[in-house]
Amino acid sequence: MRLPEPGGDRPTEPRPSAKKGLRQDFDARARAARADFEAQLKQRKAELGARNEALTARTGRNLPAAIGIALAFAVVMLAALLIWKPAFMVVAAFLLGVGVYELASAMRFAGRDVPRIPSVAVSVAVVPAAFLGGQVAALFTLLGGIVFISLWRLVEVAVARDKPPVGHVVRDLTNGLFVQAYISLLGACVVLLSAQLRGQLWVIAFILVVVAVDTGAYATGLNLGKHPMAPRISPKKTWEGFAGSVAASIVVGIVVVVLLLGLPWWTGVLLGVLISGSATLGDLTESMIKRDLGIKDISSFLPGHGGLLDRIDSILPSAAVAYVMYLIVVH
Repeated sequence: MRLPEPGGDRPTEPRPSAKKGLRQDFDARARAARADFEAQLKQRKAELGARNEALTARTGRNLPAAIGIALAFAVVMLAALLIWKPAFMVVAAFLLGVGVYELASAMRFAGRDVPRIPSVAVSVAVVPAAFLGGQVAALFTLLGGIVFISLWRLVEVAVARDKPPVGHVVRDLTNGLFVQAYISLLGACVVLLSAQLRGQLWVIAFILVVVAVDTGAYATGLNLGKHPMAPRISPKKTWEGFAGSVAASIVVGIVVVVLLLGLPWWTGVLLGVLISGSATLGDLTESMIKRDLGIKDISSFLPGHGGLLDRIDSILPSAAVAYVMYLIVVH
C-alpha cells in the first residue's frame, strides 16, 4: 500500500488572485452597506425636518427649539432659586435687561427712538432694588429711571442737528415709558416675590402653571382648534386652545399649591384660572406690539426662534398676579 505523501491531506490555500477577489467583494459589500445606512439616515433626517417644518408652519414656533430653550432656562432658574436665592438677581437682571434691549431696539427699527442704554440700565437697577429694598425701593428706582430715560431723550433731541417733530418726541417718551412699565415693572414682581419667605417656591409654582397654560393651549389648539380667539392679533390662537389652557392650568395649579406650597386645593383652582388669563393676555399683548411695529419676532437673540421676550411674554403679567395673590393669601 502506498502511503499518502506528507501534507497531502491539508486543505489547499486559495490563490493570491482568489484572496484579492474575496477582499474586493467584502469591500464592495461594506461600501454598499455604508451607502445604504447613509441613505436611510438622510431620508430619516429629511422626514423629521419636513415634519418639524409642517409643525412650525402650523403652530408658529419651532417646537424642539422651544423645548430645549425652556429646559435650559428651567435648570438655570431652579439652580438660582433653590441653591442660593440671591443668585436669582443675576438671572432676573439678565432676562429683564435683554428683554428691554430687544423691545427698545425693535421700536427704534420702527422709527421710535427709545434710548437703549439708559433703558437697560434702569431695568437692571430695578432688580437689586426690589430684592434688597422691597416695593418702595423698586418703585422709586423705576420712577427715577423713567425720568432719567426721558431726560436722556430730550438731551438727544436738543443736541441733534435735525430736530424731530414734537409729536415724534412725545411718542418716543411714551414708548420709553411703556417699555419700563411692561418689562421692568412686571419683572420686578418676580423679584419681589422671590425675596419673600418661601417666595422662591411661589416663583417655581406660578411658572409651572404658566408652562401648563402654554402646553395646554398648544396641544388642544393644535388638535381641536377651530374658532380663532383674536384673528387680527394672533390668528393661531383659538378658543379651544384657551379652554385647554384653563383646564391644564387648574390641574397643575392644584398639584403645585398642595405639594409645593402646602395650601388648600381651592387656591390652586384660583391660581390656575388667574394665571391662564394673565398668560394669555401677555401672549396677546406681545402679538399686538409686534403687529404694531410690523415685525414677526422681537429680535433674533435666539437663532431661529425669535427673541428672549418672545419666551417670557406670558410670565411677565403672570408674575404680578402671583405676587398679589401671595400678598393676599400669606399676609
